[in-house]
Amino acid sequence: MHPAILLFGSFFILLFAGVPIAASLGLAGTLAIAKAKLGIMAVPTNVYTGIAKYPLLAIPMFVLAGSIFDRSGVAERLLRFTTALIGRGRGALAVITILVAMVIGGISGSGPACTAAVGGVMIAAMIRSGYPPDFAASVTAAAGSTDILIPPSVAFIIYSVLVPSATVPALFVGGVVPGLIACVMLSVAALGLSLYHDFGGSEDDLARPGIWSSFKEAFWALVAPVLILGGMRTGWFTPTEAAVVAVFYGLVVGCFIYGTLTLWDLHELLVESAETSAVILIVVSLASVFAWAANTIGIVDPISRSLVALGGGNSTAVLLILMAFLTVMGMFLDGISIFLIFCPIMIPVAQSFQWDLVWFGVLITYVVAIGQFTPPMAVNLMVSCRLTGASMESTVRWVAWLLFAMFGGLLLLIAFPPLVLWLPRVLGFMADR
Repeated sequence: MHPAILLFGSFFILLFAGVPIAASLGLAGTLAIAKAKLGIMAVPTNVYTGIAKYPLLAIPMFVLAGSIFDRSGVAERLLRFTTALIGRGRGALAVITILVAMVIGGISGSGPACTAAVGGVMIAAMIRSGYPPDFAASVTAAAGSTDILIPPSVAFIIYSVLVPSATVPALFVGGVVPGLIACVMLSVAALGLSLYHDFGGSEDDLARPGIWSSFKEAFWALVAPVLILGGMRTGWFTPTEAAVVAVFYGLVVGCFIYGTLTLWDLHELLVESAETSAVILIVVSLASVFAWAANTIGIVDPISRSLVALGGGNSTAVLLILMAFLTVMGMFLDGISIFLIFCPIMIPVAQSFQWDLVWFGVLITYVVAIGQFTPPMAVNLMVSCRLTGASMESTVRWVAWLLFAMFGGLLLLIAFPPLVLWLPRVLGFMADR
């Protein structure tokens, strides 16, 4: 059996047999390395080198920062502020959910974590207001998916490690406008569905608080994304240092300003963040074995050339094929695995067409965001369905409309690359391009 067939065949067999993704990647890579007689010591070497990268230090810090702000009651304060801005009525809570998730995304960097944080506050309020549980789960999962587009983003950090020419600051800033576009598209779809089906606006809806009082409560949460991006723009700290600053800022806000964090809370936060970070880094390390095997066996270049030929050499056709392929993969794989498995294949294609790698990285991340609430995998949807008690099957009719809206945003980004690249250039993160 050819090592390439063994590599991908064993991976998908293990995956559909229920083996965890990280183990499937590591075992498939090890089998291919052994079959090709590349030296079994390449496995532990690549496990180590896969995570021995300075930018990856930011991941556990951003995960911890997100947990701190979640436990500090930030979501509830943002809920009151956005309710003051949007008001009450049909569809209002659905739009508020998406806006709260967008701001939370500027703190946490993890889609499932954002979905859990927002859902814990918003889902009960939506159901009381007359939204069906399956609709509430769909909107919350879609809203949480925008988290990986809004900086800081774990996905962007992983991509920058794989593509060093696409720096973390450029990717962070490049994701701002696409993140806003995704939020607008989802808000339009959620509002339209709510108006058509008469969701929300019941007597149990949230009362509208005062704008100034709710703004003062939410102010410290709103400052966090500005602090992270502003600090990197002014050169006060690197992205990795920004993650540490975010943790310190969160502790100050939670312990001394809001007064909602106790010593026992800090213990639980450290344990939860360590577990989440460990899962992410285990996937990164074992996927590195898979990626090294694919490169060394020599299957990356033939696949890249085949993709170019499949599109007839037309850059737009090839790009649409790549986006469609990633959308399908996003139904079964988590975002980190998609980056680590397929970026080595797709980056040569991008370079052959001279696509900007920051723009390309944002497009990939946007498609990964879509995959986070696309059944059957749909990690965000799994989280929100557990919170509502709705089945994933019952959400399909709502998710389909939200996916349609997200794909509309993707087509805008493909047609108009400056939507991604303009802001990083203006802020000086892409001065050499």
